[in-house]
Amino acid sequence: MSMQLPNASQQLDDDGRPKRTGTVWTASAHIITAVIGSGVLSLAWAIAQLGWIIGPITLILFSLITLYTSRLLADCYRNSDPTNGKRNPTYMRAVKSNLGKAQIWMCGLSQYVNLCGTAVGYTITASVSAAAISKSRCFHKNGHEADCSISYSMYMISFGVIQILFSQLPDFHNLWWLSMLAAIMSFTYSLIGVGLALAQTVSGKGGTTTITGTEIGVDVTVAEKIWNAFQALGDIAFAYSYSLVLIEIQDTLKSTPAENQVMKKASFIGVLTTTVFYMLCGCLGYAAFGNKAPGNMLTGFGFFEPFWLIDIANICIVVHLLGAYQVFSQPVFAAVENCVKQKWPNLKILNKEMIDTSWRYYPIKINLFRLIWRTAFVVTSTLLAIIMPFFNDIMGFLGAVGFWPLTVYFPIEMYMKQKNIARLSTKGIFLQILSFICLLVSIAAAVGSVEGIIVSLGKYKPFHAEL
Repeated sequence: MSMQLPNASQQLDDDGRPKRTGTVWTASAHIITAVIGSGVLSLAWAIAQLGWIIGPITLILFSLITLYTSRLLADCYRNSDPTNGKRNPTYMRAVKSNLGKAQIWMCGLSQYVNLCGTAVGYTITASVSAAAISKSRCFHKNGHEADCSISYSMYMISFGVIQILFSQLPDFHNLWWLSMLAAIMSFTYSLIGVGLALAQTVSGKGGTTTITGTEIGVDVTVAEKIWNAFQALGDIAFAYSYSLVLIEIQDTLKSTPAENQVMKKASFIGVLTTTVFYMLCGCLGYAAFGNKAPGNMLTGFGFFEPFWLIDIANICIVVHLLGAYQVFSQPVFAAVENCVKQKWPNLKILNKEMIDTSWRYYPIKINLFRLIWRTAFVVTSTLLAIIMPFFNDIMGFLGAVGFWPLTVYFPIEMYMKQKNIARLSTKGIFLQILSFICLLVSIAAAVGSVEGIIVSLGKYKPFHAEL
């Protein structure tokens, strides 16, 4: 007995675009995939720079700000009426509809620099985790003092090859299964990290911790303390960076119930879940390692045993980032392809599918332009990762660049415009003060991260073995 696929009209929404089938659970999976990423691995180091009081408070404040502004942003998916207004399928479209063309360039620069940078960051993180599996076995076999240095470059190239294949998925709507798998992986390695940190702390082998974190004159110099504290803010900001793909995630949701209400529920589930994990990973990681906490909790080898469990955690990181890379890259793919189609609508290379078939209910489409351009994007991000494989510094910089404009400024400005909130009203003043404070935080984090990148570049030699 054969089964027929739904006809074309049943696969389209009322505006002629592909029919949306997303739910609160698929949206939550996309959010968790985007949020519980490589950022969670640097939180023990971030808490170590800020200390027991400022560190956890900073984590909670970032989560509250992100949740609040994500609710504002969810209402901007449709114009005027959040239920029946015209849809804005991308973040830039929402900015253009609500704020006009004047600010769209700032939005586009902030969003796409961050999206492209995240692709580089995830390539670095996945390769470091893959290399850590080999190093773990080396340490287990030859002892903890053995020279187990290894080059990350081949792992980055391998990760890039896999991403070239995944990048041929036509759009965001085909990624729900990959996000579900990636979300499961993120929970798994986060739980392993929490479990290892808890076991080390309970066993009495934890590191030295202080109220203010790393100590001047003992662990760091005055300058290092300041730069590291700024960079820690960027790492925490990056750990909550999903606003830049929030609208794109919301555009996968079914129209009933209202997308903004479903997205608010998904944001609450996603942010609450991630904050619990972040507090556990950050605080327990700091308790386990103390002021000597590594930049990457699972690859810095504060943990050596059980080596098989650490290997499982790093495998989960790699699998998770295979999906997370696509969550952040698909909006870039869509933006470039839509722009080219608008400029040359009749170009055959854009519209003709070389392969257009299906396996059961899953469409398989390969387009020549998509193949060439997306492959070029992955190759470029891989080369940049090979040139600058600095995990903490890159994470901090990306968090700093994206936090204020995309998580705070644009959601607040669009919300105020849509709701006609006067700037001198009580709510208007509160929102502007919040935006200004977050701007100062982003500037400080960016300065600290750039300083870290400059220092790291002075020491790094591409294609050489790394410890």
